[in-house]
Amino acid sequence: MSVAVLRLSRHAAALSIASIALFLVMTALEFLYFQRLSGGLASLDMRVAGFTPDEGMAWLTALGRRGGEIIIVWHYLTFDLLFPALLSLTLVSLILAFGRRLSTFRAMPAQLQALFSLVLVLPYAVADYAQNFALARLLSDFQLANPDSLALASSLTVTKFALLAIPVFVIAVFVLAGQRRR
Repeated sequence: MSVAVLRLSRHAAALSIASIALFLVMTALEFLYFQRLSGGLASLDMRVAGFTPDEGMAWLTALGRRGGEIIIVWHYLTFDLLFPALLSLTLVSLILAFGRRLSTFRAMPAQLQALFSLVLVLPYAVADYAQNFALARLLSDFQLANPDSLALASSLTVTKFALLAIPVFVIAVFVLAGQRRR
C-alpha cells in the first residue's frame, strides 16, 4: 500500500488540476443554482464557521422537499461523493512531492513518508464524508432536523474545515522550506 501512496507524488499536478476543476464546478453549482433554490442562502457545508440550528432550519425550509432532492442528487450523490476522495489524494500527493524536496523528509523511510501523509489527510476525508452523510440525511428526511442533529452537522462542518487546514498548512510549510533551501 505504501508503494501506491508514494506513487501519488508523480501525479500531483494532474490531481491538483482535477481537484481545482471539480471545486470550480461545485462552486458554480452553489452560486448559480443551489443558492437560487434556497432563496440566496449559502449551503450548510460551505459555512466554515458552522451554523446555528435556526440557520440550518431556515436553509432546509427554504429548499423544501424538491430543492433538497436536487441538492442530494446534484451535490451529495455526484460531485461531493468524489471531491473529498480526490482532494485527499491531491493533498497526499502534494505532501509527498513537496516533502521530498526537503532532505529531512527524503531521509525518512518510504513507509513513514506514506504514513505521515495519510495521517495528516485521512481525518479530513472521514470528517468530510461524515458531514456529507449528516447533511444528506437531513435533506432526505426533514423529520430528522432537530437542534441536536443540526448541531452535529454544524460541528462536523467546522471539524472538516479545521482538519483540512492541517495538511494545507503542512504543504505550505514544505513549500516555504523548499524555497528557502534554494
